[in-house]
Amino acid sequence: MHSAWEFESDSVLIRFERGIRTPKLFQVLGERRIPYEALSSIELGPGAKRGTVVLRAVPREGADPLLEAAAGQLKEGSDPYRLVLPAERETLADYYATELRAHLGEQAHKPAEQHMIAAPAPPHSFKAYDGKASFDGSVVAFRWFWTGASTAKWKAGDQFFPVTDLEDIEWRSPEGVSGHLRLRPRGIEPMGDADQDPASVVFGLGYGPVYESLPFAASVLAAVRAVDPAQAPLSPVSCGAPAPAQQRSDPADVAERIRHLGELHDAGLLTDDEFSSKKAELLAEL
Repeated sequence: MHSAWEFESDSVLIRFERGIRTPKLFQVLGERRIPYEALSSIELGPGAKRGTVVLRAVPREGADPLLEAAAGQLKEGSDPYRLVLPAERETLADYYATELRAHLGEQAHKPAEQHMIAAPAPPHSFKAYDGKASFDGSVVAFRWFWTGASTAKWKAGDQFFPVTDLEDIEWRSPEGVSGHLRLRPRGIEPMGDADQDPASVVFGLGYGPVYESLPFAASVLAAVRAVDPAQAPLSPVSCGAPAPAQQRSDPADVAERIRHLGELHDAGLLTDDEFSSKKAELLAEL
């Protein structure tokens, strides 16, 4: 049992414990308030571990940006909607289930028209294998690492994506094959493999763990869904454009990236013009 459920007049508040046995995703989430109208059903059954019962609240499709971003990839032990109780407390679990079912709305069987559960609030950041991803609530930034980023990404330069320019995101768990976070700019088709796509960061062993990259993805998705594409003009900070003037990079980091550009140039992977242009962009960040 890694959480406590508190029932209120219009919602259930799930508070996650903080401890070494609590999944890190739960510790990052802290707590989640689930409106009853965001739920589709309530399940109660025996747990996988002998002597336990599991109560699970099932959100309506599209109600929770975290589950929408996860797209069914969360392992059972990382499901924030499961309450595991000792078997001797089955009577209490049954009471909880009855109370929750009594609060289900008339629309419970229908997909939600918009997110009804708050996403983890920005700012967020995490280290992927090929770069650092950050999100301030308005703009997603990918800043490449010379040790991991592909030549295609180095040539494209650091990337900045206002949420007003995005139509969707794709999160593939780092616990599976080809884990990555891919952004979907409006009107632009994805560019092949994630390691070659400047709108993506790829995960790896120790890079982009679920407890960092999934809340990040959910927060970006919620911001994208909150924008009306029909009314939101493209931002003047376009995808792949240099960072706004007020953002400054670490001089040591810039020097290292210029050194790597020199290596690509010496290897014949960058032309003289490409090298000069990218070097000028990096120097402009200082």
